[in-house]
Amino acid sequence: MKIKTRFAPSPTGFLHIGGARTALFSWAYARRHGGSFVLRIEDTDTERSTLESEQAILDGMKWLGLDWDEGPFFQMKRLARYQDAADRLIAAGHAYYDYMSREDLEALRKEQMQRGEKPRYDGRWRPERAKALGLKVPANTKPVVRFRTPEEGEVAWNDLVKGAISFPNAELDDLVLLRADGVPTYNFGVVIDDLDMEITHVIRGDDHVNNTPRQIHIFNALKEELPYFAHVPMILATTASGSPSAMAR
Repeated sequence: MKIKTRFAPSPTGFLHIGGARTALFSWAYARRHGGSFVLRIEDTDTERSTLESEQAILDGMKWLGLDWDEGPFFQMKRLARYQDAADRLIAAGHAYYDYMSREDLEALRKEQMQRGEKPRYDGRWRPERAKALGLKVPANTKPVVRFRTPEEGEVAWNDLVKGAISFPNAELDDLVLLRADGVPTYNFGVVIDDLDMEITHVIRGDDHVNNTPRQIHIFNALKEELPYFAHVPMILATTASGSPSAMAR
């Protein structure tokens, strides 16, 4: 197997110390094993992403001597690919269109919190549930695409840093894959990109551990082989009170 790693920052600010460390680990692992290192810019946060930040990241990588073999790739140039993947999941019954408005979703979350429940989408637009509830597709409404998360069992993997990790599927709701404007959410874009770029090892901060179960479900639904996951500890600093504070990923 040819090792292939990636660094995938969001261009919403400068390259910070945590990102630089993650890039270093990914770069060094690929170089150690004669593999390839990919640079990917995850620019789907259109409100905060800037060209200045993109350039600052590229300049920072070059200053650190972290050269890349492929890229930089930009997610906003790959929207058609994400739509194709979403269509494939819908056709296979692993995803569906959700027409719930922002207002209704916020009202649902408030009701759940008032009952002391964890706020989460209730799956009402799953085709069989929408039919049972008699829901009608509203006019002039662009839907999001949601993933049909398994409701039973658990998802598990052997993390190369943390060891065995598992999550009960009951803790996960139906993830939005594509927003109404066709832009992918983080977890969906990451999976499709890692597949297309043939990433074998995903090395990132352990603040992404909670994202991994959702990504594994998408890999499985697409019937694709999982990459290896390695979640490295966060870099922490001490606050004025003396307690640790997360500084960077």
